[in-house]
This record gives sequence, structure tokens and C-alpha cells, in this order.
Amino acid sequence: MFKNISIIGDGGMGTVLGLLLCEKGITARIWGHDREQLSQIEQDRENKKFLSGYSLPEELGFEPDDRRIMSGADLIVSAVPCQFTRRVWNRLKGHVPEAVPIVSVTKGVENDTLLRPTQILAEILRSGRDDKLVVLSGPTIADELARRLPATACVASRDRELSKQVQRTLNVPWFRVYTNTDIVGVELAGAMKNVIAIAAGIIDGTGAGDNAKAALLTRGLAEITRLGTAMGARAQTFSGLTGLGDLVTTCISPTGRNRAFGERIGKGLTVEQARDATESVVEGAATCKSVVALAERFDVEMPITDAIYEVLFEDKPVQRAIADLMRRQLKAE
Repeated sequence: MFKNISIIGDGGMGTVLGLLLCEKGITARIWGHDREQLSQIEQDRENKKFLSGYSLPEELGFEPDDRRIMSGADLIVSAVPCQFTRRVWNRLKGHVPEAVPIVSVTKGVENDTLLRPTQILAEILRSGRDDKLVVLSGPTIADELARRLPATACVASRDRELSKQVQRTLNVPWFRVYTNTDIVGVELAGAMKNVIAIAAGIIDGTGAGDNAKAALLTRGLAEITRLGTAMGARAQTFSGLTGLGDLVTTCISPTGRNRAFGERIGKGLTVEQARDATESVVEGAATCKSVVALAERFDVEMPITDAIYEVLFEDKPVQRAIADLMRRQLKAE
């Protein structure tokens, strides 16, 4: 079990993992790119922007210095939004100890390169780190974790023993952690479900009903699985915690920012207005661009994702997008 953990990113997930680790008596420190914001969190003992209402333990440390945050760490957690991962890790790369594993909790696909978060890290750090990279994903809403409500997640790595070490480190009575070896599937599932969550929010906003939402989740999972398997993932990964589990949670949770973003659009706000009303990063919007590009590259049909892309980036009216989906050529399930 790891004993000294550095968390890169002061968002909701990074913060709640720090809280969890401190409860286990593990030394945890959080780094943020904004020194003043990090100092405010430390002073208030509350992350008012990303995890409001939860007191942070005195044992949880905060370190704005790039070099010192890496010093003494035997495990590093990357909790940076996907589209900022490259920028942050290019800044930090000179201070990262070579032997220390990195756990990514980031969900997304980089727009320009179409790389998954662990691929971005491997490219930047360039030290044969593939076997030292781990993914943590699953239905893990930070607010519920902070309330110590029962939750599950999965850690995936090429190195089975490393996965087990991370599993033992993060597992607590209210947070059960499983292991997996399908790092491709786990990352892709976590990224693509955010796009479907935007669609789920649009359905909520338009009042299209539960039948429509059930159809969306089912057919959305089908197209996620099609692309994932075309890219080398295992089909069963998408029926597990990081696939179906995370998809359901993200599409029904009232606090999920991707679903809430879609709901605002469904209620009549423009995409820009909906984005401005969302305090944190809407990963699904950026990821949608990447998924459409990947679907074209691997020649995979993804009608729901295409429809969301047209709404977000081509000004297609929501009702017309729904109507066009319903008018598609009939076929077998």
C-alpha cells in the first residue's frame, strides 16, 4: 500500500481523494496550477468552488511548488481535466521521479491528438512508463464520495500487481475498488459516457420522457461499445462499472455537470449560455469532437454522438436532432 501520495489537480475528484486518503492515515498533498486558489482552499479547509460544503481534514496538505509536490511521493494522482493535461504535465515533467507510478482519474480524449489521458502522460514523460500508468474510473460523483455514500470504482493497469497495490490503497469501507487490465476500455468508457450524458440532459430539458431516456442509454452504450472494441478494448468492459455503471450515474445524477449542461440546452439556452452557466469544465463537449473524429477514423457509426456534435458545434436545433434520430432507417437491434 502506498503511503505518500501527491495529487495533481485541486478539482472535486482530486479533493475528495485527498479526503479519503487522509482518513486511512495516508499522507496526501494537493497541487493546483493557481497558487492563490490553492491557498484559499487550505485557509478555508473547504474547496468552495468544486466541493462546497465539506470540511477538509487538517492532515490534508497543499503544495503549490512544482518541485516540492513531487518530493517524497511514492504514488502520483493526475486529476487534471483532459484538455489541460498536456499543459500541466509539460510544466511538471522535469520534477517527476521515474520510478513513481501515476494514477489518472481524468476522463476525456484530447482534441488535437485523439490521445487518451494515459497516452498523453506516456508521451510527455517519455521514460517507458506504460507499465507504471494506472486508470481509476467508475460511477464516482465527488459529492457522494464526500458524503461517504457507498460507491465503487475500478483501477486498470497493464501491471496486475500495481493495480492491486492501488486497489488496497484506495479501498475504504464506503468505497469498494475493483481491478481490471483493460486500460483502453476503461479510459474510453469514462470519456464517451460524458457525451451521452449531455444527450440525457437534453432529453430531461425538453421533457422527452423516461422512454426516450432509456432508449438513449441503451443505444448510447451500444455505440460506445462499437467504437471501443474497434479500438482494441474488450466488449465486457462496457457492461461493467466503468461502462454501464458510470453511464447510468452520469445520465441520472442531478449534480452531474455534463447532464446539467445538456439540460440547459434542452430548456432553450444557447450552447454558449449553457456553458457560461456551468462553473466547471464540461468534458463531454470537448470529448464529443474527439469521439466524432475517432469514429470517422475507425469507420464506426455513432448517430447519437453525431447528433450531439451537430447541436453543439453546428447550431442544429434540438428538436430537429431528435426527429432525425427517430427517422433513421429501420434495422435490427
